[in-house]
Amino acid sequence: MAVNIVDRQRAEALIQEQLINTIQQEAPANSAFMSMARKLPNMSSKTTRMPVLDMLPTAYWVNGDTGMKQTTKQEWDNVYLTAAELAVIVPIPEAVVDDASFDIIGEILPRINEAIGERVDSAVIFGNGRPAEWDLDIVTRARVAGNNVAPGSSPDYYNLLLGDGGVISKVEEMGTMVTGAIASMGMRAKLRGIKTTDGLPIFKSDMQGSTNYTLDGAPIQFPQNGSFDSSIAQLIVGDFSKAVYAIRQDITVKILDQGVIQDPTTKEIVYNLAQQDMIAIRVVFRMGWALPNPVTRMNGDRTGVPFAFLEPATAQTTKKLTLTVTDTPTGDASSGTAIEGATVLIDGAKKLTNSSGKVEVNLPAGTYKVSVKADGYKSTTDEVTISTAAVTKTIQLAAK
Repeated sequence: MAVNIVDRQRAEALIQEQLINTIQQEAPANSAFMSMARKLPNMSSKTTRMPVLDMLPTAYWVNGDTGMKQTTKQEWDNVYLTAAELAVIVPIPEAVVDDASFDIIGEILPRINEAIGERVDSAVIFGNGRPAEWDLDIVTRARVAGNNVAPGSSPDYYNLLLGDGGVISKVEEMGTMVTGAIASMGMRAKLRGIKTTDGLPIFKSDMQGSTNYTLDGAPIQFPQNGSFDSSIAQLIVGDFSKAVYAIRQDITVKILDQGVIQDPTTKEIVYNLAQQDMIAIRVVFRMGWALPNPVTRMNGDRTGVPFAFLEPATAQTTKKLTLTVTDTPTGDASSGTAIEGATVLIDGAKKLTNSSGKVEVNLPAGTYKVSVKADGYKSTTDEVTISTAAVTKTIQLAAK
């Protein structure tokens, strides 16, 4: 006689949908970046294009009654959000599921959301584990723009944060306001140590307020998901509304009861689900982010960045990258002529060459994609690797 039963296969669709909805709603709450940045509609494909303003029109005074009116132009550029894949696998012995007197999945789900939030923050803010298809992280973008503040040997944290040349002023110089800050847990003690001339603490928890700490009116978050890298920064401030992210719409959740789980490094089999009577919850989460950084009247060349950071006492190790952009040599010339004002994109971070055709930036170790373009020349893309020494490279552009 046939026996009707609701087995795992028949119930899996319902469980997946429930988990997907929960992850879409709760994973951003476990990420300091996603809770502060601007969320775009879910991505329907791997890459989403955002047109951003690249050049503003200019008005001119007309001289006299018969003066000629001048023309101007306005330009747009494309910024791309590319979805990178983040996966989580949680193996569980079936005996634990059978013997549990509470909802195992309900207990595991907050840890999955926390793991997603930690990886997103680490990659977007600090560049740790950054997917190859993503642009530079927020801290490195701020460093390239010159928005890093060193504490010095006897730090005055009030001025480092709020004074002229402090992290907030770095953001304001490009014409935007700080909307939030992210700091290490160790920064709380430093904030509590800042006192007025009367000896009263400037920063203190407000038991009646929704936010315990604020910096010039902007809320400060102290991530506890393990993502904050104190070896790179003590505190990051910025206009987080300028950063955007989108979740790829095809989040997938699978409950597996067959197959093996391997160590990704050694390829050694760690678990054999069927042989060891285990199940595994697998979540695949894809998202992309970008810092569109449209042109403004105070950031006319888009080289400014709406973020700044306070370095730790011992700054992150970086090496200088010097790029020289020239045209192609002609005749008997051994080298080309320097091109001033060429646009250099280093994994999305924009710089313009000086009168010598040079761009100088300090970068941590890694491999970076460099794209160069200039009016009247063909664009080119190259790659540079920073390791233990400074790197100097010449990039030649061919005339159109």
